[in-house]
Formats: sequence, C-alpha cells, structure tokens
Amino acid sequence: MIRTWRWFGKKDKITLAMLRQIGVQGIVTALHDIPNGEVWSREQIRDLRTYIESYGMTWSVVESLPVSEAIKYAGADRDRLISNYIESLRNLALEGVKNVCYNFMPVLDWARTDLLHPNPNGSSNLYFSHAQFAYFDIHILKRPGAEASWPANVLAEVEALKAKMTPEDEHNLVDTIIVKTQGFVSGNIKEGDEHPVELFRHLLSLYDGITADKLRENMRYFLNAIMPVCDEMDIRVCVHPDDPPFQILGLPRIVTCEADIEWFLNAVDNPHNCLTFCAGSLSAGSHNDVVALARKFAHRTSFVHLRSCHIFPNGDFTEASHLGGRANLIELVRIFEKQDPTLPMRVDHGMTMLGDESRGYNAGYSFLGRMFALGQVQGIIATVDNELGIEYKQPGFFE
Repeated sequence: MIRTWRWFGKKDKITLAMLRQIGVQGIVTALHDIPNGEVWSREQIRDLRTYIESYGMTWSVVESLPVSEAIKYAGADRDRLISNYIESLRNLALEGVKNVCYNFMPVLDWARTDLLHPNPNGSSNLYFSHAQFAYFDIHILKRPGAEASWPANVLAEVEALKAKMTPEDEHNLVDTIIVKTQGFVSGNIKEGDEHPVELFRHLLSLYDGITADKLRENMRYFLNAIMPVCDEMDIRVCVHPDDPPFQILGLPRIVTCEADIEWFLNAVDNPHNCLTFCAGSLSAGSHNDVVALARKFAHRTSFVHLRSCHIFPNGDFTEASHLGGRANLIELVRIFEKQDPTLPMRVDHGMTMLGDESRGYNAGYSFLGRMFALGQVQGIIATVDNELGIEYKQPGFFE
C-alpha cells in the first residue's frame, strides 16, 4: 500500500521535510482554513498540491471535505451546500486529487474521554471510558433522558465518579470531548470558543427527530446528488466509519457494522461510492470482526486506516499497539495488498511518547508515536509483499 500521513497544512508543526525522511509517500490533508460549506477553489487546491509535490510527495487523499451538518439533518440550505460540495469535488478532480474521505457522523467527529491515558510502558494513548462519557452526558451536558441511554453498570460507575469529580475534572472532560477532539477536524467548535457546552447543546438540538432511518435517507440523498460528478471526473468518495461504532448522546450512528456498510454501498451502488476502512474505529466495537469485514469490503475500499483498539472487560477501549489489539493488522495488510497494492494507507493515531505531549500536536496525531507505528506497519507491508512477490521499495534509499 502507499504509505501516507495525515498532515494539517503549512501551519502543522510536523513539516513535509520531516515526513519525507521517514518514508512517507503520500499526504492526507484538507484545506483546513476554509469554513465548512464553502467552495474549495482550484487556485487554493493547486497551491497546496504543488507545495506538497515540491517535497517529492503527492496529495493522495483529501481528509476531509466536510459534509455540513445541514446536509446530514436535511436543513433548508442543504441543496446549496451540496452544490458547493459538488463544485469542490470537481475542482479537486481537475487538480488531480481524486480520493476524498468524509464522514456522516452527526455533531461529533470522534469521541474520547482521555487524550493521554498512560500505557504500562510510560507512553500514553487515546482512551474511551463509558462511565466518564456518561458522566459528561448526564451531569455536564444534562441531556434530557440521558440516564435511559446507559446500562445499570455504567450508571453505577457514574455515581461513584460523581462523588469525586472536581470542577477542574469537569472542565478537562469538556475540553477533551467537545474541543480538543473536534476543533481541528469538524470546525463545529474551536479552541477559544466561549460556552462550548451551550454551543454543543445547540448542535445536538438540530437533530431532534432525526432517526437512524432519516439519517440514512439523508445520506442516500447526498450520495445520489454527488455521484454524477464522481462518475464524470472519476473521483471516489469514501465514508469513514463512526468512531466509536455505537450510538452516543441519543444521536443516530449509521456506519458502525457490517449491515451498515452493506446498506450504504447498496443504497447507491456505484464504484465511486466507497469505504474508508478504518480498522481502529471498527475494532473499537466488540460486535465487529475486523478481518471478516476487510475480506468482504476490500473491493469497495479506497482508503485504509491501519490502527487497532483493545477493549477492556467493561467495554472501555484504548488505542493499542499497531502490532496488537483486535484489528490484526498483519492479516489486514495481506487482504488489502492482494486487493490493490496501490491503496493509500495511513497509520492513523499513534502513541504519545518521548516528549510528543509537549510539542503542541493535535490530539491523537503525535509525531514520534506515529513514526514508530509507521515503522511497524512498513515492516508488515515489506514482509507481506515478500510473501506475495511484490517488490517493496523504501523511498529515500539507494536500491
């Protein structure tokens, strides 16, 4: 697979010169300065593409061209926003960027409760605690009916937390769930926004009455609208699975499992309607057999995220080693290399290690931790390529 890296533009503390040295071939990025719903111009796209190419790499995947909330909940201006989306897709294709990752998750792009959860080896990883998330839902967000969304064992843990949570703990939980995991990807809430909880409540209210079936139909509407330009320009759009792959905050989540993936692929049965196979998101759900999903959907996958999660007995999960966890990345590489060795792949999240935490990187997007993971995954790919008789080349070396 093509080794790619998620990079957050020219302001990213991790530079393209650094990425070139560690074997990155392609860049996964977006025009992060453009507000959601506005058109990406050819000139803006070209500027970033040529900057990437000046470092000997290609702009392999857009992650992401955001789908505005009003498209997801079918707001009054969704057709205008879809028209803008189509224009951006056309402009990307005209500039030679033809693989676009997006998600259809309402409000939350991804959810964790701890961004620096300690590992036994002294590094840290992202972590999701059901009890802490439920505490946020019930006692901070105060969502009506929240208690009914959580099982008795989680509610018992919430009561134990309630006795010891401090105002600082609550602030940190809000900062983690609403701000630090969202601001740099979704644009709904940004660092420095006043009253983020109130803003978040407003965003949730936009989905009042939106069931899973309604959200599916809104996704079908969106895909039907954009497929003509995808066909014309040969551009693939690949949806990212919900992270985590289960219902939260009373919001419908519709890309969580085999049946969900099958539904959206069949709802608009077009080869340009594709899947981003995120092994990490899928492995965070105990209901998912990740290897079986890869075998079934590899032919409709146009982008791969290689990471893995470990699920604890109480259902909490953490990012695992890229050689461990539930995802079985070794077998996934075998499946996807057989399917198409030119598929773009990124290692996704990595450990925070050796001072990463003090360098101001975006949550989950460390440099040294992801470099370590990329080294592990490059070794897997080289070994699998040797098994399959595919020539493996490491950029930057005399062969």
